[in-house]
Amino acid sequence: MQFGAEPEFERSERREIYDLIERQGRVSEADARRRLGMSREMFGHHVAMLERDGIVERADGELQLSFEAGAAEEHIADGTTIRIRPARQEDLSGLTGAIRETTATASYVEAESVADVVETENTLLRHNDVETRVFFVATVEGDVVGWTGVKGNELDKLDHTAELTVGVVDRYRGLGIGSHLLVRGVGWAAANGYERVYNSIPATNEDAVEFLRAHGWELEATREDHYRIDGEYVDELMLAVGV
Repeated sequence: MQFGAEPEFERSERREIYDLIERQGRVSEADARRRLGMSREMFGHHVAMLERDGIVERADGELQLSFEAGAAEEHIADGTTIRIRPARQEDLSGLTGAIRETTATASYVEAESVADVVETENTLLRHNDVETRVFFVATVEGDVVGWTGVKGNELDKLDHTAELTVGVVDRYRGLGIGSHLLVRGVGWAAANGYERVYNSIPATNEDAVEFLRAHGWELEATREDHYRIDGEYVDELMLAVGV
């Protein structure tokens, strides 16, 4: 299933199954069937139809939404093989761990907020009539060492813009991982109809501001004293790029 407009459903039961999985991220078939109060035969039939249409897939005995966000890429830098790929629900703990590690050494409030939200919801991907949320991860030997997340708002007045966060854990910086992730996230936004991508950063995070500027992002707005970090008031800088 491609991101963008939500899928259409021939039967209300399929919409109910989709909504449940979208809220939960992953759910066992038995639990989903119990929650929806469907017979085994009815539930199995509708899941099969959702699988046929590329909307739902089975993974380790559980159901999850099936998203097409592009293939995995491999890059080699200084002898390190880096794999960049679409994130899946099973990446949730690794991804939030990478965000926590990154924000422990640099002020990045929006990324901290992303980690809080996905941990609270226990759901990585979102695709409903209010919000679309997708992530890409960079892995080294299977461990998540960086991420980029794109969150689009589906409300009519905001559906042309998306918010992007990106980061790499300290020990893997300098290998070009952040650049690869940024290109992947912006490219995904462009392919899915967004016109502008933005990122809000505390002014004290000079490395992040310099990184985005080096990739063609421009400062569009400053909110003075928007954050209070370690007892000090800090401006918020909003940078953006057209896609």
